[in-house]
Amino acid sequence: MRIGELARRTAVSERSLRYYEKQGLLTAERTRGGHREYGQDAVDRVIRIQQLFAAGFCSSKIAQLLGCIREHGGTAVASPELVRDLMGQRDRINLMIRDLLRSRDVLDEVISEAVPEGCLP
Repeated sequence: MRIGELARRTAVSERSLRYYEKQGLLTAERTRGGHREYGQDAVDRVIRIQQLFAAGFCSSKIAQLLGCIREHGGTAVASPELVRDLMGQRDRINLMIRDLLRSRDVLDEVISEAVPEGCLP
């Protein structure tokens, strides 16, 4: 599939896809005319890249992670340093979740006090 189709199927801009390629996160074959041609597995890879960016990873760490993720039943190997980084990131995400839950509780309290009983939509 061409870059436009991949962008539509993943809701990721063509500019971002070119960036992913430049960073070594995504690969494409080139047609004789120089157009990028992506395989069907590119959709899942782009979605995974987006998830890792959303989790707070930078592109260089994502490149390391993608090399460790099992694809199609292959073996994944991560260095002890990468595992420590991943565990640290997981701890940061857990703290963010905890803080977001506290924020939601505060909002719920304010809403319940500000809106007359029985008038919530």
